[in-house]
Amino acid sequence: MMRILIKELVKQRRSVRTFDGRALTDEDRKYMTDLLSSLENPWGISIEFFLLNAKQNGLTSPVIIGAEEYIAAKTKRVPHFEIAFGYSFEKVCIYALSRGIGTVMLAASLNRTAFEKAINIDENEIMPVASPIGYPADKMSIRESLMRKGIKADSRKPFENIFFNRTFDNGLDYDNAGVFANALEAVRLAPSAANGQPWRAVSDGNCIHFYEAKSMKDSPLGDIQKVDIGIALAHFDLVREEDGINGKFEFADPGIATPQNTQYIVTFRRQI
Repeated sequence: MMRILIKELVKQRRSVRTFDGRALTDEDRKYMTDLLSSLENPWGISIEFFLLNAKQNGLTSPVIIGAEEYIAAKTKRVPHFEIAFGYSFEKVCIYALSRGIGTVMLAASLNRTAFEKAINIDENEIMPVASPIGYPADKMSIRESLMRKGIKADSRKPFENIFFNRTFDNGLDYDNAGVFANALEAVRLAPSAANGQPWRAVSDGNCIHFYEAKSMKDSPLGDIQKVDIGIALAHFDLVREEDGINGKFEFADPGIATPQNTQYIVTFRRQI
């Protein structure tokens, strides 16, 4: 798998809803097939991926134009499945982008029954999101342009408003984030449902503690904002690896006082 130019890919990453209708080349199809069969996540949670033909499986989305294929995935409803799912799916999106392939994670705007049938979901499994896959069109549709404008898709919260030093009372800016600066900036740039950007992080010595600023109710699909956190964690993990930072994720709540509706998710501990 590619481990180069991740920082640039994170900057380029956008949700694509307008495709040019071309099928994947044989080379790109093999790359994506190999990728989907080899993905792992730090929590060891099994995520099973599928590359699906839209026409053969009756897969549609009212917000997608020109996509002939979709990626779907399923997992068991086990603890932390949302962050593992988001983490793994975002790696698919980043590595696809490295080959000029576009994606967008869809939770609601798809014919879910057809997708779940195509991947043979049982009562103990769940498919939080799926994505079209293909080559972006030269120009976005009017619908896509309006959607992006409506959610201010290209804007992100300031670094110091979502990252903190030791406690939530002390905002952390990029210049003082030390070795984690690039990885945290990659978190800041991550995509999220309705561009909600629910991630928060506290820098604490060799640890970064991640939190969810919860603003959406859970659904039958679980906590979609935790899927967003998983997406951001993939960005963090890919960039910290690219920057040569060793360490691992662990569940070790430091007991830091949190703002209202903010809950601890996971910690990354640097190993020196």
